[in-house]
Amino acid sequence: MNQPRLTKPYYRNGPSHRDGADVSFSDIRKMFNFPSIQIGKWVTKQEQQIAANLFFDALCDLCDILKVNTEVISLRGTLHLAFGVGGNKNSSAHYDVSRHRLSLAKNAGGGALAHEWFHAFDHYIYSRMFLPSQGFSFASEAWLHNQNVNSHPLNQLLSKSFEALFLNDDGEDINQFVDASVRADKAMKMHYFALPQEMAARAFEACIQDHWLKNAFLVQGTKQTTEAKVGLYPNGTHLKRVSSALFAYFNALGSVMEK
Repeated sequence: MNQPRLTKPYYRNGPSHRDGADVSFSDIRKMFNFPSIQIGKWVTKQEQQIAANLFFDALCDLCDILKVNTEVISLRGTLHLAFGVGGNKNSSAHYDVSRHRLSLAKNAGGGALAHEWFHAFDHYIYSRMFLPSQGFSFASEAWLHNQNVNSHPLNQLLSKSFEALFLNDDGEDINQFVDASVRADKAMKMHYFALPQEMAARAFEACIQDHWLKNAFLVQGTKQTTEAKVGLYPNGTHLKRVSSALFAYFNALGSVMEK
């Protein structure tokens, strides 16, 4: 019988956040100010404990990578978490726009946390970056449809991140990453990889995995997977450009949140 993925080790090289002690999902909720964390009824106590430690380390590592505080991770106490709830054989993780809830599957969600967290952030920041009556759900989507950005230094930094993500160096045309996403959708006769919010989440994943601080429960799969090999993640000089812009934004956001 194969060992469940949850119980297999996830590589990380970051500093100790727990000093070897176990934490609970209640500890996570209080520390990060999540309004709720729902655990599926089929998750055993042992699995809860393993998952709580993995979530805690991954969320703390994300704080360190982005140089932000815990309030940013919970999106000022508006983001709900779920683990092992519901389930879809075709989905290891999901962000529910209507519930503001990030869900990870029990045995297949590891490595998808960064991707889904950026979906949540992209949704949260939309109404702060644009007028909320434009009919979009995500800031990346609104930006790519040329909506006017509300004037604020942080919004301008995030706008530069989207420009680096979607456009060539000259800012006049889409880049190879977008083109590869469009071609993948055409080949598979679907509309998914080229959705602005999906491209943005994959780019965020790639930036996080490219950081020296590694956590495989937080992110994995942006380097050697089939998707990576066909250009569905930023790489090379484009990845460096996107990383520089994104980290500049989050570092500035973290500084503002500390005040």
